[in-house]
Amino acid sequence: MASEIFDYTLTAGVTNSESVILNGVDGHTYVIVSVILCEVAGGNEVFNLYIDENGSGTDFELLSDQALGANETFTFNDRIILKDTDHLCCSLNSSGNVDVQVNFLDQTR
Repeated sequence: MASEIFDYTLTAGVTNSESVILNGVDGHTYVIVSVILCEVAGGNEVFNLYIDENGSGTDFELLSDQALGANETFTFNDRIILKDTDHLCCSLNSSGNVDVQVNFLDQTR
């Protein structure tokens, strides 16, 4: 039986290596309502937000080289759809410290 539930993920300390901020699961469709990023180390940052298709390493950029000021918050609230084992990922262009919350609707088939 199909179900729908609102949920969220929290990822602390995103830096210049890839961070999976929503890890897709087979049989699920995710409607991402918002992604909230907050710089917490007091330095200007540049980040990338992208989908890693099926966790295969094939990346599709959603935001590329997006500025995030020191101690500022950036909210992306355009809807994004992920299916099955797609991953929503984030990385910084340099070492830094950004916390991320993803709010989403999880639908099972």
